[in-house]
Amino acid sequence: MLIHPWDAGLDEAEWQSWIAEGHDFGILSVNGPPGQAPAAVPTHFTGDDGHLLIHLARPNPVWAAIERDPNVTFTVFGDYAFVPGPWRAPSGTPPTDGVPTSYYTAVQFTCRAHVVDDPEAKAALLRRQLAHFQPDGDHAPVVADEPPYGRMLPGIRGLRLEVTEVRAKFKYDDHKPAEHRTAVAEHLTTRAQGLDLSAARRQRRRLDRIGPWKP
Repeated sequence: MLIHPWDAGLDEAEWQSWIAEGHDFGILSVNGPPGQAPAAVPTHFTGDDGHLLIHLARPNPVWAAIERDPNVTFTVFGDYAFVPGPWRAPSGTPPTDGVPTSYYTAVQFTCRAHVVDDPEAKAALLRRQLAHFQPDGDHAPVVADEPPYGRMLPGIRGLRLEVTEVRAKFKYDDHKPAEHRTAVAEHLTTRAQGLDLSAARRQRRRLDRIGPWKP
């Protein structure tokens, strides 16, 4: 993932707070065997003391790849929007000369995967995930040897992804003049399609913190 200086996270708190805002779905990428493409699996995740916790069905084909090479990447992205060329045309030039781009936030975790197969450990992993996704506790107890979850645990395997590096990218034209960024945020707010509003909020937050870009 290419990260220009103006796209970089301003500090660890920026990407951490972005994840905490509810960005808890991503893509697990694992190395394929020689001559084959990498495998990518979309899945929810939760965080736990320097690890990402996920679980997948036992028949999932990624397990052999992970056991062969536990070095994986987990990517989370959001707040994305297509920015048409006319919105980016430099002052004094025809709008059609503007070059379109994409805005987005992406956080990429480099991890070492640890497979979780012990029934008690899998139950604990599921309890941690349910505490995040169903905090009201409106679910049956997750106990390894009791229904309903106990009988289903053999059908899944857990993963603790030990995070070794985090790379965050916030691509919102922060190297452009403040007036330009303000205008694009207003365009996004007016269009209000897809994730336009969240992209505009992210751009304004970055503008408030960065102000005019200084190389």
